[in-house]
Amino acid sequence: MTRATAIACAEQSRLNAHYHHAELMLTTFKAVHIGIATQTDDGLLVPVVRRVETRGIWDLAAEIARVTAAARDGSATRAELSGSTITITSLGALGGLVTTPIINPPEVAIVGVNKMETRPVWRNGIFEPRQMLNLSSSFDHRMVDGWDAARFIQRIKSLLETPALLFLDEP
Repeated sequence: MTRATAIACAEQSRLNAHYHHAELMLTTFKAVHIGIATQTDDGLLVPVVRRVETRGIWDLAAEIARVTAAARDGSATRAELSGSTITITSLGALGGLVTTPIINPPEVAIVGVNKMETRPVWRNGIFEPRQMLNLSSSFDHRMVDGWDAARFIQRIKSLLETPALLFLDEP
């Protein structure tokens, strides 16, 4: 999910951004620093995986494991808990099928991953079982219009449906 989000952000820089309300200013970023919403004993924390676009899949997985473990055990530094440009959250483990994620200001977007389950899909005149999940998302519509938000989610969807695409041009 993080690699797919980084690829989609590279294609739509207005989603990898901060909106500064007091200055009415949007700052876009080339580097994708993804916040990973993480439940801890002290509530929700959002540790950050930096420069996702420069990481290979295995390095990315290791860094996600490292920063989320640091958040959960209380050893995460202030730097590890700040500076995200977009956030990913998930309630799928709790069975959530549709959620409404809350944007982590000053970011302009958040993507939520929900529970995967087997559902019937009509193909070639018959129903076939298929593993499916919903993505939930929220966008600051002062900066991101609905068309761009939909394109962003459709791009993530296409990458997740064809995982080999995540490995093209891998760092």
